[in-house]
Amino acid sequence: MNIELMLFAVGYAFLAVLLLFRLAKGPTAPDRMVAGDSMDVLVCCAMVLYSLYSGRGIYLDIAIICAALGIVDTMLVGRYLEKGRWFDK
Repeated sequence: MNIELMLFAVGYAFLAVLLLFRLAKGPTAPDRMVAGDSMDVLVCCAMVLYSLYSGRGIYLDIAIICAALGIVDTMLVGRYLEKGRWFDK
């Protein structure tokens, strides 16, 4: 295993612990939403790095799908927090 990849893994683990703390202790719902969105970005970046390490392109496809679903999730939860409902009626 490359030393650079190991450093990235340690850094990502540290960031994940910080984000989990913010997700659990966030004082407001928007703080928790931002922590969840950041966790989604972190997972997508980790999948891209693992794809580069393993040489398999399937993880890139999964990372793209995960990022797209994360964007939709962030928009829906943000709208819910702003207006109190999911869609316009």
